[in-house]
Amino acid sequence: MSWTDLQAESGHTIAELYDDERFAEFSATYEDMLFDYSRTQMTVAARATLFGMLEDRDFAQKRAAMYGGAKINNTEGRRVLHTALRLPEDAVLDAEGEDIARQVLDSRAACFAFAEDVRSGAYAAAAGSFTDVVNIGIGGSDLGPVLVAEALTAHCDGPRLHFVSNVDGAALTQVFQNCDLSRTLFIIASKSFGTIETMETAKVALARMKSEVADASVHFAALTTKPALAAEQFGIPAERCFGFADWVGGRFSVWSPIGLPLMIGMGTANFSEFLAGAHEIDTHFQSAPLAENLPVLMACVGVWHRNGCGFPTRCVVPYDQRLATLPQYLQQLDMESNGKRVTLDGDEVAVPTSPVVWGSAGTNAQHAYFQMLHQSPTPQPLEFMIAAEPVEEGLEHLQNILIANCFAQNQAFAFGRTEAEAEALMIEDGMDAEEARRLAPHRTFPGNRPSTLLLYRDLTPRTMGRIIALAEARCFTEGVFWGINSFDQWGVELGKVLATGMLPHVEGKFAEDMVNEALSGPLAHLHTL
Repeated sequence: MSWTDLQAESGHTIAELYDDERFAEFSATYEDMLFDYSRTQMTVAARATLFGMLEDRDFAQKRAAMYGGAKINNTEGRRVLHTALRLPEDAVLDAEGEDIARQVLDSRAACFAFAEDVRSGAYAAAAGSFTDVVNIGIGGSDLGPVLVAEALTAHCDGPRLHFVSNVDGAALTQVFQNCDLSRTLFIIASKSFGTIETMETAKVALARMKSEVADASVHFAALTTKPALAAEQFGIPAERCFGFADWVGGRFSVWSPIGLPLMIGMGTANFSEFLAGAHEIDTHFQSAPLAENLPVLMACVGVWHRNGCGFPTRCVVPYDQRLATLPQYLQQLDMESNGKRVTLDGDEVAVPTSPVVWGSAGTNAQHAYFQMLHQSPTPQPLEFMIAAEPVEEGLEHLQNILIANCFAQNQAFAFGRTEAEAEALMIEDGMDAEEARRLAPHRTFPGNRPSTLLLYRDLTPRTMGRIIALAEARCFTEGVFWGINSFDQWGVELGKVLATGMLPHVEGKFAEDMVNEALSGPLAHLHTL
């Protein structure tokens, strides 16, 4: 099976393919979750080609290698075991003589114990129990916890959670203004304890706390693999440094000690449900046949759109305000993982890899960019998501409106409206026939714009764990299609190195003739402002 075989199946329209059997043939369920991809141009033959391509690429063996702890991150010589972070309490996982399960469970127990101590007040500041928790991190140390905290606000009954990631200082200033600092706990989340944005922001927080309380170190905890640095720079003792292995990638780390602020905010019972939902998807991903495997099907649709149809983007629109941050989270997960130009062997990739991921929550999206999506000459695939049940009793009418909008857009993108239909509708509404003919082209919608739908009962901690784990497994599967390493991020590292070297120039410490010629102009102008 080849890319040419896949591309040969493109060119069909959704209207041409859609019949009474298509929904049943092009949808799949897992418990209370439905994935519907019937409103795409995928054919039975295209899907069979995609399944064949996975078999040709030894997908099952590669999946087993990841879950078994093989070092599939071949550019860094690391395992990829974020899936182990959600193992149940009685799990066993050994990799090359290393008891992975015991490491994970011991780390989780330590985090849970501290979280409950903070929630109960057993661990407290001199002024009393902590009322606010501030997470200082960036990238995966921020996006995952932020997404889950916003999605599960209704399940958070502990201290208020705040997240500071941007080094511009605005968020930190807001924290200083809105929190009682005498009862605020800062969590510094940095795997290396060397990420410049995180460390410099944390130093500002420490300096401020030293001016506010007698013992600032009481107000700090660290999530890091370098506890010695945490002790040296911030006076944080070992019992408040929660570590994790180097095989925990940032964008896959919300299940690890990086989730500590969530454990404090929602409690260990809810966080355990979150982990359990993700583990259920791990089990499904490893055992379900390809034709019934939700993350595999999601990946097949993604690769079909990217490489079969040539669509350069993927628009994610959750009709659930609680998931407003999800498109941003998926940007990092998909684009940092699969935005690669060479294969595992270092050869140029044969086809484009990660699409541009973007989007926002519906229905607001309808009033922003749906005009372009409906009538632009360049179609872009959409991915809709919605809960069947309202946030709480008494809001059923609002939820029904939300569902109606989501389903209507799903239908409108697929089938559109012809010029003749537009003209007839205007005449039916009483418009003059000549005016209706004039306006009809403006009110015509070409349709044939593919979209998928993920429907779930309600957004509980367990469902949230499932949603994120689905995205992770899909990301892995797409990487197998493209033959790339989805687990390094050397493009991110380049920016870190260059920024560190650039800082002295920005501070005016080096002569201008030592600066790269392309930057000498902007730097010279900077120092005149």
